[in-house]
Amino acid sequence: MTQRPTALVTGGSRGIGRGIALELARGGYDLVISHVSHPDTGPDGRPVESPAAQTVRDAEGLGARAASCRADVSKSEDRARLVAFVRERFGRCDLLVNNAGVAPLQRMDLLEATEESFDRVLGINLKGPYFLTQAVARWMIEQVKADPARRCRIVSVSSLSAYTSSTARGEYCVSKAGLGMMTQLYADRLAEFGIGVYEVRPGIIETDMTSVVKAKYDTLIAGGLLPIRRWGRPEDVALAVRAVAEGRLDYSTGEVINVDGGFHIRRL
Repeated sequence: MTQRPTALVTGGSRGIGRGIALELARGGYDLVISHVSHPDTGPDGRPVESPAAQTVRDAEGLGARAASCRADVSKSEDRARLVAFVRERFGRCDLLVNNAGVAPLQRMDLLEATEESFDRVLGINLKGPYFLTQAVARWMIEQVKADPARRCRIVSVSSLSAYTSSTARGEYCVSKAGLGMMTQLYADRLAEFGIGVYEVRPGIIETDMTSVVKAKYDTLIAGGLLPIRRWGRPEDVALAVRAVAEGRLDYSTGEVINVDGGFHIRRL
């Protein structure tokens, strides 16, 4: 059984999740990344390496043991299977990173938005992390009781949308605001066991999800929207998660870590 700490990173095959996974591998963690199904063949029908497989390979190249597991965190059976997978492969979970998340399939005005979109976004972005955290926290408590020297931690990746209104994607904003309260609740409940719980709140990060609005934000950033006038990168978020993983914030449970180029600063 591995003596290296093990991290479970949901949505770890691409974007911010991939950045986090690789940074944790550099920091001495073994990894399980969860992902939803990606095509194993290209447009020409030939086999291609999936993003999950590539992330696993790259993590192994950094010295980590790594594995991937297909799981939709909004489904209870998938969450149970994911936790069982980590138990079987690594026998421990020292860090949970709730990163998996989606935007609405279609941006719609708040007065026109549908229940179907709300249910989809909240299921993946909030319900999934809420109950995955519950399951992993129970296991972490077992581990800490068995070995009081163990340090387990939980990080949820939210967004500046937790407090910034976007009326064309209200369900996304509500889901991220919910993650903030979820963090406070679990931080309170798990403190007695020495399990720290944190929210990392990215700003405008250059990923596949934001590529569709690149021109808009290029203009806004150049015009001074952010005190630090550049796009954020997945590695910026990853470094914040690594700081938590290394125990640098163990006395700061429940903390919100803004990784947003200073967007949260109120300015005149």
